[in-house]
Amino acid sequence: MSIPWLSSLIFIPLGGASGLFLLKDKGEHSLQLVRWVSLAITLVVFCISLVIYQGFDTTHPHFQYTEQFLWVSSLGISYHLGVDGLSLPLVMLSSFLMPFVILINWTQKQNLRVYMASFLTLEAFILAAFCSLDLFLFYIFFESTLIPMFFIIGIWGGENRIYAAFKLFLYTFFGSVFMLAAIIYIQHVAGTSSIPSLLGYLFSPQAQTWLWMGFFLAFSIKLPLWPFHTWLPNAHVEAPTGGSVVLAGLLLKLGGYGMFRLCAPLFPDATLYFQPFVCFLSIVALIYSAFVALVQEDIKKLVAYSSVSHMAFVTLGLFSLKIYGLQGAYFQMISHGLISSALFLCVGMIYERLHTRQMKDLGGLASAMPFGAFFFMVFTLASLGLPGTIGFLGEFFVLLGTFFYSPFVAFLAATGMVWAAAYGLWLYKKVMLGACFAKPLQDLNAREKTILFPLCACVIFFGFYPQPLFSATQKALEKILVVYEKKPPLVSHHIPKKNGQ
Repeated sequence: MSIPWLSSLIFIPLGGASGLFLLKDKGEHSLQLVRWVSLAITLVVFCISLVIYQGFDTTHPHFQYTEQFLWVSSLGISYHLGVDGLSLPLVMLSSFLMPFVILINWTQKQNLRVYMASFLTLEAFILAAFCSLDLFLFYIFFESTLIPMFFIIGIWGGENRIYAAFKLFLYTFFGSVFMLAAIIYIQHVAGTSSIPSLLGYLFSPQAQTWLWMGFFLAFSIKLPLWPFHTWLPNAHVEAPTGGSVVLAGLLLKLGGYGMFRLCAPLFPDATLYFQPFVCFLSIVALIYSAFVALVQEDIKKLVAYSSVSHMAFVTLGLFSLKIYGLQGAYFQMISHGLISSALFLCVGMIYERLHTRQMKDLGGLASAMPFGAFFFMVFTLASLGLPGTIGFLGEFFVLLGTFFYSPFVAFLAATGMVWAAAYGLWLYKKVMLGACFAKPLQDLNAREKTILFPLCACVIFFGFYPQPLFSATQKALEKILVVYEKKPPLVSHHIPKKNGQ
């Protein structure tokens, strides 16, 4: 491509973050300028992602809009970017959510330049991770997302923000150390860190086992999958609203994306070997997190535990190794990104008015906030998988794919949807229904309606018409399953084929 579209997705927000420091953040006029510049940068990035989507060819699974040049020639590490059906929808989701993150932070005044610059930097690193086609480049950006998120929670978070920020950093950094060791081994054995080249490389079954564990540990912590999930509720509760939106809507998706991009296609023997183990962890995460959500009094912590439960559908569908399961798992990532972000936004709007998230202090808000109650109802129903919303299709396809793998496992997963309905409806009843709220409350203002209406429209639109997402991902997902159908690999390097293959 003559225009480096993917690089522009990365360097425009990075340049914008640097440019914010040229602006003053003293005085209301200066603060407004910082806000509008930040919003304009995120809107430009979203427009670029629309251009990329418009020119994307969904009829083949190959990488498109590729950019590549050698970065560290002695090690063969390259600056290599590209998108396919696995990465493009997540790029779209990232660029779509970030303007809302800026808008929800509109009233922030403390160190506003640094605050907005942190989110723009975080957007750049997330987009770069989704577009990276070199393992070392992917690792660098995968880890770099921790830095701005650490400061967002640690500086602008709640009372226990320091504890939550360090717990987030230490958990995810610990897992990534093993991923780095696996990448170094791959570079040494295969002689390349290029993901497109490695997709056809045949590792020995013994090597696959250790490499799979290194990558899976890093991605399962980021997802997060039980029992590596304990950092997430702390991070959500202490993070500012914008931080929770990015954390739930985008950062968790890096874990699921890594499993789709690397674990399943690169290490098929290990994936089959660990398939029952991952399905067991997914079922435990799905049911256990739903039970924990049922006993929460903090509405933000309840939504956080619901995220753990819903993201377990991603690993369950992927490791069913059936096309319906893979389609459902990927759709679930997009669905969860929209729904959980919207729920955290609603919770933030309630907290901004009442300065409490405890259910015992809430109730009857629907009479004072009819618009807020409507949006909260739509997103709650979508979260529990109501047909006609985006939340239904992902879980349905996961259950369908899982049924072909094991009807019993599918039955256990279906009970998770029942418990989701229980805690979702209980949450809505406790917060929105009941006696009229005594204190005077302002309903959603124009800015807040502007934030929630597009999310609500997407939740309903993709619930009735999911074809754009399915068509974009189908070829890439089918490509993952090629090796599991015992078709010949694209390329064979050094390792002889087994007898009978």
